[in-house]
Amino acid sequence: TQRITHENDFTLVEGVMGLFDGTPDGTGSTAHVAKLTEWPIILIVDASGMAASAAALIKGFNTYDPDIKISGIIFNRVGSDRHGQLLTKAVETSSIPVLGYVCRNSKLELPNRHLGLIQAEEITNLNDFLEDAATLVGEQVDLLGIRNLGTSCIDRNPSHCLPIPIIGQRLALARDSAFAFSYEFIIEGWRREGVEILPFSPLANEAPNPNADAVYLPGGYPELHAETLANATRFLEGVRQAARKRLPVYGECGGYMVLGETLQDNQGSFHKMCGLLPVKTSFLHPKLTLGYRDIHLNQDCVLGSRKEHYKGHEFHFSSATMTKNTQTLFEVSDTLGDTVGSSGCQVGSVAGSYLHLIDGPQNSTGPGH
Repeated sequence: TQRITHENDFTLVEGVMGLFDGTPDGTGSTAHVAKLTEWPIILIVDASGMAASAAALIKGFNTYDPDIKISGIIFNRVGSDRHGQLLTKAVETSSIPVLGYVCRNSKLELPNRHLGLIQAEEITNLNDFLEDAATLVGEQVDLLGIRNLGTSCIDRNPSHCLPIPIIGQRLALARDSAFAFSYEFIIEGWRREGVEILPFSPLANEAPNPNADAVYLPGGYPELHAETLANATRFLEGVRQAARKRLPVYGECGGYMVLGETLQDNQGSFHKMCGLLPVKTSFLHPKLTLGYRDIHLNQDCVLGSRKEHYKGHEFHFSSATMTKNTQTLFEVSDTLGDTVGSSGCQVGSVAGSYLHLIDGPQNSTGPGH
């Protein structure tokens, strides 16, 4: 398990795995990001069940890549103050400062589901959790030391990209618990280019804004809300109306599922969706599909011209079945260059796939980028 946070110009990596995990050559890993930005790294180590072994683990992380800098250590899931002292003593010779340790505490546990943590808006008494976490971490971690690491970093103006081209100047964006997996850097990139974002909630049976000139359904958890979505007649008809007007309608992962004909939940029940793409999706026998992807367009569409290249990732448990022969949207390979197959489809102005696009054609330089 890992958690990566970028705040105040430093990088936090939680877990004994995560820092160097990306593509096989390391591209896309947190270490790669740290090198590009020249941010120092605070390594958060799960110390449960170890003492002196922590020193060997940290030495391995610190010497694996000479181009990165581990500037501090925080031990997590520590058994007691005595355990924390033993850990701190064990790494004294590493010259990396220990910024503190966080003892095991049930108040810091968060529930999770098949695609990760439960979303913040679904957590009861979230403010109480945050207050408890802030108090516990504030008592056990050198927050001033962390702040000093962050303020010592180089100021820089990040370059901006548009992983998904502008598909409309007035974009209706589905946003609620069923469609929560839109990337803020994509939305903000559109805003910087003058796009007006018009959020709407399918779960509240809201239709896309009638003044929108494009509709975007991002990923999320439609399988958890399938019945509600199937009964959201204003939402479904609003998306269909956009398609009839030949406005660009694009769906990623969960959005792709909803643009299809039916969604089967984990109980075997079928729920009618928009019916705009010839695909049926099922969560009856969940199987993880996960990985970074090299992506080429198979046809001209709202995303660009045929053969244009994208980078992206795939992360889902559902499966999809095409209900009729149609040209697929993408040709896909993994980071080793092995063919994964085709993905997604397009009908008229409606397109979608399971893939999340994270790097657009104007930023990509081909496989291995």
